[in-house]
Amino acid sequence: MSLTARSDAGPYAPALSAEVRDALAAHRPVVALESTIIAHGLPRPRNLRVAEELEGLVRSAGAVPATIAVLDGRARVGLDKAELERVAEDPAMRKLGHRDLAPALAAGASGATTVSATAFLAARTGLRIFATGGLGGVHRGWTETQDESADLRLLARTGMTVVCAGVKSILDVPATLQRLETLGVGVLGYGTDRFPGFYLSSSGEPVDWTVESPEEVAEVMRAQDALGGPDAALIVANPVPRARQLDPALHDRVLAEALAACRERGVVGQAVTPFLLDHLTRHTKGASLEANLAAVRGNVTLAARIATAWTAR
Repeated sequence: MSLTARSDAGPYAPALSAEVRDALAAHRPVVALESTIIAHGLPRPRNLRVAEELEGLVRSAGAVPATIAVLDGRARVGLDKAELERVAEDPAMRKLGHRDLAPALAAGASGATTVSATAFLAARTGLRIFATGGLGGVHRGWTETQDESADLRLLARTGMTVVCAGVKSILDVPATLQRLETLGVGVLGYGTDRFPGFYLSSSGEPVDWTVESPEEVAEVMRAQDALGGPDAALIVANPVPRARQLDPALHDRVLAEALAACRERGVVGQAVTPFLLDHLTRHTKGASLEANLAAVRGNVTLAARIATAWTAR
């Protein structure tokens, strides 16, 4: 089914900020941003500074930022200063995936949105461009655990253009790319013929299509719309600059250690990803976090440029 905006959701309809509502009405560029990186991905008080920086990058590139979160049982698309501070500073802020949205709204809860929840709410309110760091995907050892991120199925039925640095390198990247192909999710390499490796500029895996400009991405989006058919996301895989990537040898060594520690401690399910990411941050002395932030900054800026090219039609 299409996830375009509906008018019959009553009190559970997402609330757009005045700035986002006006931009959409005037057909000006808007970029959706997730809030999990603010609430759960960075230490305080740096998380608020980064949130403000990312919104500033969107504005500097000529677009309107729409950071998305759920506050007191209402989905918010576009946050004001006080709301952004609340997401960053409230330790009780929950982490909400797509499946958590209905219970959160019904319970009057507050939470930061993951990729799946952000993409869903953005699409429901008529947004088209979404910037994030790295997507979820198929976990290593899938044949035993069948552990796969909810991001993939949601993106397969949500016609968003998602600018990211690939999928998190702790995942099974080849299996994730195969799954995206099966689900009909398009993948474009931005200025590269190799799929980015999140902390690394390249995962070593090829991509079938390469684009070199925001205008080329916008043209692919127009072709998507002209073709019609099932809604599916378009992934724009934008590599972190080589000068800002995590040292590949350090990455491979620490990741191997993290995976071994995960097995030894019996960490499973939803606890795996935060465990591995925390291990990488600590054992690279924060270098993995800096590479992640460099990727996010580049993705946010590129997304704003794509949004501008898209609305220029």
